[in-house]
Amino acid sequence: MIRKIDPDNRRILKFPAVRPCESISPSILLTSLITISNDVTKFKAKFFPSQKKFAREVIRQVEILHIFFENIRDYQPKFTKSLILCLSELHFILQKIQFLLQDCTREGSRLFILMKSQFIANQFRVLISSTATAFDILYLNSLQISSEVKELVELLGKQAQKSKLDVSLNDQCAMERVILILNQFENAFEPERGLIKRVFDYLGIYNWEDCNKEVKFLEDEMSNIEEDEREIPLISNLLGFMCYCRAVIFDSLDENDEQIIVEIEVKSPGEMLNCLNPEDFRCPISLELMMDPVTISTGQTYDRASIQKWLNSGHLLCPKTGERLESTELVPNSALKRLIQQFCLENGISISKSGRRSKESPRTVVSPTPATREAVRFLAGFLAGRLTYGTDEQKNKAAYEIRLLTKSSIFNRSILIEVGNVAPLLDLLTSDDPSTQENAIAALLKLAKHSKGQKSIIEEGGLSLIISVLRRGMKLESRQIAAATIFYLSSVEKYRKMIGSTRQAIPGLIELLKDGTICGKKNAIAAIFGLLLYHRNHERVLEAGIVPELVDLISSIERSDLIADSLAILACLAERIDGCIAILQTSAMTLIMGLLKSSISKAGKEYCVSILASLCTNVGDEVVAILAKEPAIMPSLYALTTDGSSHGSRKARMLINMLQKFQESSSSSLTAASKVHKERFVHAI
Repeated sequence: MIRKIDPDNRRILKFPAVRPCESISPSILLTSLITISNDVTKFKAKFFPSQKKFAREVIRQVEILHIFFENIRDYQPKFTKSLILCLSELHFILQKIQFLLQDCTREGSRLFILMKSQFIANQFRVLISSTATAFDILYLNSLQISSEVKELVELLGKQAQKSKLDVSLNDQCAMERVILILNQFENAFEPERGLIKRVFDYLGIYNWEDCNKEVKFLEDEMSNIEEDEREIPLISNLLGFMCYCRAVIFDSLDENDEQIIVEIEVKSPGEMLNCLNPEDFRCPISLELMMDPVTISTGQTYDRASIQKWLNSGHLLCPKTGERLESTELVPNSALKRLIQQFCLENGISISKSGRRSKESPRTVVSPTPATREAVRFLAGFLAGRLTYGTDEQKNKAAYEIRLLTKSSIFNRSILIEVGNVAPLLDLLTSDDPSTQENAIAALLKLAKHSKGQKSIIEEGGLSLIISVLRRGMKLESRQIAAATIFYLSSVEKYRKMIGSTRQAIPGLIELLKDGTICGKKNAIAAIFGLLLYHRNHERVLEAGIVPELVDLISSIERSDLIADSLAILACLAERIDGCIAILQTSAMTLIMGLLKSSISKAGKEYCVSILASLCTNVGDEVVAILAKEPAIMPSLYALTTDGSSHGSRKARMLINMLQKFQESSSSSLTAASKVHKERFVHAI
C-alpha cells in the first residue's frame, strides 16, 4: 500500500502522493495509515533548522491521528463508507505531510528551505486545513472508539479550522539577512562575515563539510532544473553564495574534510568529441563541416571536394599556410572523419549528401545571475590571493576549492582564469607535497576544458610542468590527471603539434599506458588519440613503441571498453604504411583475427575490421593471403555488414571483396598452372 520513495531521488518540494483506489481493503488502508503516522511522529526527534513551529504543530496533530487509527483498529468492527472515505483522504494528506517533513530535514537543503519559508508555510496551512475537512464527512459518535479519543479528534478538527500559522519571526529575520547578503553581492559589495555567520549559526552550518553539503544539494537541484523553472534565479543565487562561503568563511578544512576524494573524470576516444573544438571540424576553404577530410603534404586537413577544386584550378600552394606542395596526394583522415560523424550524431546535427549542415538543436544553458557573478568574482580573487601569498596549507586548500568549483561550471572556469589563477596553480606543480601537487593538476585539468584556460596554460609555460608531472608526479593519480590535461590541450591543433614535438610527452603517455591503473590507461589512450589528429605525431608515437604496448594491453586485459579504445589507436595507426609495418612486426594480426571471432563489443569488432582492411590495402597480398586462410572470420564480417555502423559495414564489405577477389585470382592461377602442366605432360608422351 505504501510506496517507498527515496527522498534523495525526489525533487525537493514535489509531493507525488497518490489516493488509495476505491477497491482497497479497509484493513490494508488502516494498516498503512498506522505505519505512515508512526513514521511521521519519528520526525519529532529530528533537527529542523527552520520551520520549527509548523513541524511541531503538524507532528502533534499526527500523534493524535495515530492514536485515532489504533483505536479504530482495536474497537471498530465495521467500516462505513464515510469512514473509508475519511481514511482515504487522511492517507493522501499524511503522504504529503511526510514528504514535506522529509524536505525540511533533508541533508544540505537548510538554506534553500529557509528561503522557501513562505511556500512551505502555505503547504502546512493547506494540509492542516485539509485534515479538518476530512473529518467533516465523518460522524464521530457513530464510531465505537473511546470517548477520550473522540474528544481529542474533535478538538483537533476545531484547532485545524482555526489554525493561522505563519512564518516565524526568527525564520523571517534569517531570510531577510540572506536577501541583504545577495543584494550586496549583486551591487558588487562583499558582505560582512559577521552577517553571514549569524545566518549560518541559525541554520546549524558550522564547518566546511556542512557548507559543502549545501553546495552539493544546490548543484544537484541546478542540474535537474527544467528550462521554464522559476526557481533558477534563487538556486543560482544561493549556489554562488554558498560556494563563496565554503572557501572564504570556512578557510580551513576539518580533519575529516581532508579525506574527501573528488572523482576524476576519465575520457575515452569515443568521448573525445565533447571537448574538441568544433571549429576544427570545418574545412578552412569552405568553412563547412568536412564530410570527407583529407590531409595534404603540408599536414593541413581540408574537405576533399574543396581542396580538389583548389588543385584543379592550378594552385600548388597550401591554402592555409602558403607552403608549396611537395605532392598533390590526398591522404584520407579517417580518425577525424569518425569524430565528425559522432559529433554530428550526438549533437543532433543533420548532414545532407551535399555536405551542408542543418541548424544545431537548441540547448538550454543557465546563465548566472548578477549576484552569482559577483560572488564568484570575489571568490576567484580570494583564491588567487591565497594561491600566491598564502601558507602551504592555504595554497593546498585554495587549489582544492578550485578543483571543486570548476567541476561542472563553465562560468566558474572562465572567471577563475580571467582573475589569474592559472599561473599560481602551475607554480604548485613543483610542490613537495603530494596532495598539493594533485589538487593543483586536478584544478588545471578542469580549467583546461575552457579555451581560455588552454591558452593561459600554454602562454604561462605550463606545458613542460604538466609533462613533468606526467613523468615524475609524486602520486600515480597526479600522473593520470596530467595525461587527462594533455588530452584537453590536444583539442587545439597548434597545441597538438607543440605537445607532439615536446620530447618527453609521448613517451610519458606510453609509460602511463604500461604502468597506470585502468583510469590512467584510459587517460593515456585518450591523449594519444588526440595527438594523432596531427599527422606528424604518427611517426613519433610509433618511435616511442606504442604498438607492442597496445598489443600487450589487449592480450592481458578483459575490459571491453579498454580493448576497444586500444584497437581505435591501432586502427588510426594502420591508416599509414609505417603503422602497418609496426603492427605486422608484432603478434597483433593473430590477436586481431582472434578478437574478431570472439564476443568483444561491436565497436571493438569494427576497429578490428578497420585495422585488417588497412593492412590489406597498404601492405597487399601477403596480408590478404593470411586472412584467406582464416575462413572463420567470414561470419563476423557478414554480421557487421548488416549490424554494424555505416563506417563498420563499409569496411567489412571492403574486406570481404578483397578476400573474394584474392580467392578468385588464386583459383584462376591454379587452373592456369594445371592446364600448362597437362599440356607439357601430353607433349612429353
